[in-house]
Amino acid sequence: MDIFEYARMKAMQEDAPLASRIRPRTLEEIVGQQHIIGKDKMLYRAIMADKLSSLIFYGPPGTGKTTIAKVIANTTKAEFTQINATVAGKKDMEEVVKTAKEILGMYGKRTILFVDEIHRFNKSQQDYLLPFVEDGTLILIGATTENPYFEVNGALLSRSVIFELKPLEKEDIRTLIRRAISDEERGMGAYNAVIDADAEAFLADMADGDARQALNAVELGVLTTAPGADGKIRITLEVASECIQKRVVRYDKDGDGHYDVISAFIKSMRGSDPDAAVYYLARMLYAGESVTFIARRIMICASEDVGNADPQALQVAVAASQAVERVGMPEAQLILAQAALYIACAPKSNSATNAIFDAMEAVKQMPAAVPPHLQDAHYKGAAKLGHGVGYEYAHDCPKHFSRQQYLPDSLKNRRFYEPSENGYEQTIRKYLDWIHEEN
Repeated sequence: MDIFEYARMKAMQEDAPLASRIRPRTLEEIVGQQHIIGKDKMLYRAIMADKLSSLIFYGPPGTGKTTIAKVIANTTKAEFTQINATVAGKKDMEEVVKTAKEILGMYGKRTILFVDEIHRFNKSQQDYLLPFVEDGTLILIGATTENPYFEVNGALLSRSVIFELKPLEKEDIRTLIRRAISDEERGMGAYNAVIDADAEAFLADMADGDARQALNAVELGVLTTAPGADGKIRITLEVASECIQKRVVRYDKDGDGHYDVISAFIKSMRGSDPDAAVYYLARMLYAGESVTFIARRIMICASEDVGNADPQALQVAVAASQAVERVGMPEAQLILAQAALYIACAPKSNSATNAIFDAMEAVKQMPAAVPPHLQDAHYKGAAKLGHGVGYEYAHDCPKHFSRQQYLPDSLKNRRFYEPSENGYEQTIRKYLDWIHEEN
């Protein structure tokens, strides 16, 4: 590296965004992700011992994938090189491999190749790396926001250890905010800035586990806010909300507002008001409510309030829950809206809910014996005890229906499930009426 290249890199480092400047340099500085880099964890021990195999870091943006890779770069004795899959082509990879072979031959040092956004590589690009990972020329570290089991070559996966990074906890992000505000060398400490507690809590909440979002907002706030009479730059709640481009909605995810809005959301779906349902959904999403929490409530409503009046409702809700975990925000709002509107517009029935509650109450009062003809006849000695004797196989009977008794004697003729007259339950009701007439 010549003096001009050094000067350029120095200038880039000084002008880099706060989130990049404040990036941890050692394992001890990393905040969060203790489930994979705690001192008793395999990855921590492997980094400290400089005994790394190929790795893939998978998780949402701003959770520390690149950070851990940079820490490895600072810790390992191996040569470290980085490329971004969004811009790198085969020629770039060929150059990396050529250099790695030279370093291995001349100095006996292996090369760690960090590929950011590895899911952006197509199959042929991933295939190109495979033999060099396999023969040890390269130690691959890939970072991806997408599920690697869907996006990364199976052969590469089989030669890598996959670590899933979780969204950072609010307290982790608050720790990073305080560090960024006070650090005079790499942070905003030289600006004599302070941040109010409610502003700090708001940014940690709105960042939704993404440290980069919170730090970008802090940097913007410090750089665009005039000092007060005391000479300090104060990041207030108002400043914080402007910098993260989200207004402070009266919705405390740990307080009454949370329960009021989710209650209104559920009652709107139950009450078949799609407009109100999508409004309260928007309230929750805008305030940063967890999409997985919302998806769980939609699934419950699909079973509790729609039930068999539209059996497809639960399928839609479950599919939505799986989809939002796969795609994340902001696209998840489209999926949640579709599911909530489907539930709101579906015919309603709580017959299944009533059935299980009534059955649980009957069990609680007095668990009744299973009729002998329904008992298991397969274990040793069961037949001698009369278990299973007299059982009629329904599929051997006309219309695949047997008139035998299934409930215990004490509950004979008891009805727990009373289908409504709504939606598909009309069909179920007619079938059950026929069965009861036959009996």
